[in-house]
Amino acid sequence: MGGELIKQEFHNVSDFGLDDIFDCGQCFRWNKETDGSWSGIVEGAFANISFRPVRGEDTGTVIIWSNLYAADPERREKYWSNYLDLDRDYSAIKRILGTEDVVMQKAIKASPGIRILNQNKWETLISFIISQNNNIPRIKNCIESLCRAYGHRIGKLKGSSIFSFPAIEDIIALEENDLDVCRLGYRARYITETAKQVARDGGAFLENAENVPTAEIAAYLEGLTGVGAKVANCIMLFSMKKTEVFPIDVWMRRVMSRFYGMGEDNISAIADYAERNFGNYGGIAQQYLFNYIRKLKDTNPAVYERFGFEK
Repeated sequence: MGGELIKQEFHNVSDFGLDDIFDCGQCFRWNKETDGSWSGIVEGAFANISFRPVRGEDTGTVIIWSNLYAADPERREKYWSNYLDLDRDYSAIKRILGTEDVVMQKAIKASPGIRILNQNKWETLISFIISQNNNIPRIKNCIESLCRAYGHRIGKLKGSSIFSFPAIEDIIALEENDLDVCRLGYRARYITETAKQVARDGGAFLENAENVPTAEIAAYLEGLTGVGAKVANCIMLFSMKKTEVFPIDVWMRRVMSRFYGMGEDNISAIADYAERNFGNYGGIAQQYLFNYIRKLKDTNPAVYERFGFEK
């Protein structure tokens, strides 16, 4: 595995659900194990996360086994607390978002354990470029192909080698056709060109972006090849703590049209509604709504069909 796994525990954690967090479209290198835990690769290290609830209470213990920052306990604890957004009061956010919003109340109830991950910025940028016009299983396969081809081997898991996510310097040396093996299609050019653009300052702006005003970050990201408003918002939400942004894709347009009576093609009106009604928690609201629709297909297919979410 590339180093001994070390146990890290966080106690009295509420509003935490592994499936809600790792299967809501915000990350792509985590996979569910048969015991209900989730395993993934972060910062070039393996990790397995489980949650042990306290019987009769809405809290539990997050248990992490990882070789990340093995020699630095303080750094390791800070990293995981930040990565899992454990210092944010999601109970308070739910109360704010759910006040006088019946749709949001249902969405929160469907996925009460969602937390927004604070992921590696470079990896999130490239991952969401790959995500465009793609489904989650294929996104994950494309990313794993990219890691196998140009990442670094960090160990073995279940008999197979596992790899880190390629660094900027691993990508800038490549030409577009070097990525043919990853089956990325037109996104290959986006990735190679974006890598060169990010590398102009050694990745400094991207790495420090969470300390920059949102509008300035959005302008920078949308200036990169293959990054539009929706992808930029996903990058800011899932790696830069910009929870006020509200990513709008075809699914969110349908949600806002069917449930909130907005014009499906009126992107500016949808964004304005989110800003006025969801405020600083627009991105968290988006995740509740997005996951609600994904689950609705299985939990209430009649409603899902009646609202025509796949039309």
